[in-house]
Amino acid sequence: MARLPEIVSYVDQRLKIDEIKDFPGASNGLQVANKGVVKKIGAAVDANLSSFQEAARREVDFLVVHHGLFWEAEAPLVGARYQKWALLFEHDIAIYSSHLPLDCHPDLGNNVQLLKQIGLSPKETFGNYQGRDIGCIAEFVGSRHQLRSQLEGLFPKGIKAIEYGSTEPNRVAVLTGSGQSVIKLLKPAGVDTLITGELKQQAFSTAQDEELNLYICGHYATETFGVRALAQELAEAFSLPWEFIPSCCIL
Repeated sequence: MARLPEIVSYVDQRLKIDEIKDFPGASNGLQVANKGVVKKIGAAVDANLSSFQEAARREVDFLVVHHGLFWEAEAPLVGARYQKWALLFEHDIAIYSSHLPLDCHPDLGNNVQLLKQIGLSPKETFGNYQGRDIGCIAEFVGSRHQLRSQLEGLFPKGIKAIEYGSTEPNRVAVLTGSGQSVIKLLKPAGVDTLITGELKQQAFSTAQDEELNLYICGHYATETFGVRALAQELAEAFSLPWEFIPSCCIL
């Protein structure tokens, strides 16, 4: 077992929680404490009721999530909100959330970890938000058909490929989750190929007009990598078991 404050301090420093600005309400860091002892670490993308129920079933008492509990103004603890909080307290589960700090981390980040899964390494960053880049760019050798095949293997539930860019892209950009904000930044960065989670409808027309390759792999699916990497590192650092808690979400 390990002490909760020691684990929290480790993650805070590893992810530089205090240095990275996030969207309003994200509230990165420890969101719910437990009684102070951690015996098992869990990783989940979303802080929802089904994830908490599964964490309790697997006897997880420190759950790392990417999308945390706080995104909007305070609301009454009734209905599903009450069930979530009651379950956490009953099973003494601590919740640690990391949104943008986990997206853009140079080792554990969703973008970097996704690239690693297809055998690529980041060469530079792009997509500035509040003074820090949240996406990354890798060099690529091969055809877009090969890239699409690799992504289809990595995301077996399916991807959407919009291919109007070069047939042999030599630079590939990645922004997991929602990638709409960086579409306009691709060409200035010398990139015509983007791997992301989700895009708005107009991206199809933009891809045609700007001659882009866009690979849409699912918001949830592209953001499983960071929490896995973080939970595994914590487990090794503190000699604890860990598990990934999947969601039924496929988008």
